[in-house]
Amino acid sequence: MKQKLLLIDDEADVHYSFKRLLEKEPIEILTADSPESGLKLAKAENPDLIVTDIRMGNRNGLDGLRELRLHNPKQIVIVMTAYGTSQTAIEAMKLGAYDYILKPFDIPLLKALIARALQAALTQKTEVTTFPTKLSAEELRQTIIGNAPPMQEVYKIIGQVASTPATVLITGESGTGKELVARAIHQNSPRFKNIYVALNCAAIPDNLLESELFGHEKGAFTGAMNQRIGKFEQCDGGTLFLDEIGEMPLATQAKFLRVLQEGEFTRLGNNESMKTDVRIIAATNKDLLTMVEKKSFREDLYYRLNVVHLDLPPLRERTGDIPLLVEYFMNKIRLKTPNSPSKISAEALEILQSNSWPGNVRELENGLQRCMVMTSGSTILPHHLPKEFTKGRVTTASSTASSSPQSFSTPNQEQLFDQLFESLRQNADSPLIETVQKALAIRALHASDNDESKAAKILGINKATLKKIL
Repeated sequence: MKQKLLLIDDEADVHYSFKRLLEKEPIEILTADSPESGLKLAKAENPDLIVTDIRMGNRNGLDGLRELRLHNPKQIVIVMTAYGTSQTAIEAMKLGAYDYILKPFDIPLLKALIARALQAALTQKTEVTTFPTKLSAEELRQTIIGNAPPMQEVYKIIGQVASTPATVLITGESGTGKELVARAIHQNSPRFKNIYVALNCAAIPDNLLESELFGHEKGAFTGAMNQRIGKFEQCDGGTLFLDEIGEMPLATQAKFLRVLQEGEFTRLGNNESMKTDVRIIAATNKDLLTMVEKKSFREDLYYRLNVVHLDLPPLRERTGDIPLLVEYFMNKIRLKTPNSPSKISAEALEILQSNSWPGNVRELENGLQRCMVMTSGSTILPHHLPKEFTKGRVTTASSTASSSPQSFSTPNQEQLFDQLFESLRQNADSPLIETVQKALAIRALHASDNDESKAAKILGINKATLKKIL
């Protein structure tokens, strides 16, 4: 007997493609061009699998997904879209979607996904639950940026794990955004109205970390002048994010393990146990398994933490997200410095995308902030980028500015001038000659430490003309 697949999409081409793709498979394909007609068909035909678009006309396909889940909580649904925002993926998985796929499709992957979903429908192993939306797309956009395939997998896991009480271990290099992911898990969880606290284990001396976590009574140790409430007591009902968990001393690890196992702890200087209901999210950039082998991290604690493992990709593995990140960070920086650049040239963006980014997203944000503060004009050009970003690709600003006007005759500088000219031509908000004059005047001032006489000499004009240009 053929299994039924219901396709909900407002594009006739997608309907045709699916029928061609699956024409030789033992599958009966039903089609609908709107969430309303799709829901009606789902109620009438009870399909084994529903594949639905997210955005159809003015309708948000997630609303349709909610209605499908209300009709049949066990219905297996694959969500597809050309608009792969982080919140879309997270919300789809929270609402019980079997999986999430971006248009345009990778045909082998799509066929394999459909096969797995139909098998799951056949054996009825998939259990799904509907949860209410906690964050708007714009609110989550303030934390996690990226549409690359590795990030789509991250969003799926966030959506799947957020609504559960499971402990999560987030790993990844420094600067990949581990705390942002922890916050997203909390904000999309049933605890989202309760407290969220982040604690960096590496930033607190070993002898004070226990007090910070468990609290202490007055007189518990030298200097304990008052009773102190610890993070486990403070976060009761909420989420505690422990960053750099690999830096936690072994003695503290043993007490922390008891909290995970029993849900109780004692303040320092007090023998009375206290109950706590805290969701733990831990993060590290270290290899905890290697630390377990070296006896510097408890094996039992590692397995207690590693209930759900979420590994964040480094920026070099998702360079396609750099334009999105640059746009976001530039807009963010301009909120505090309105007169900073609002554009970036294609050449400068290409340089950023070809960098290896050992410091990941944090390095990109910090470098852009420095660049925007130091750049005059409306556009970031290659020579404005920090030297560690350019890696010798462009002539530095100082060497360019200190050269005589005739030095443009050399091939490398002539090429640089052509790039500058083209960027100014495309992005100038005023007549090109005025933009070029002002840009050169500003560079000359920078090269001469704001000495107008020296700047005028570099440009081959008098001081009065320089002031008029500026």
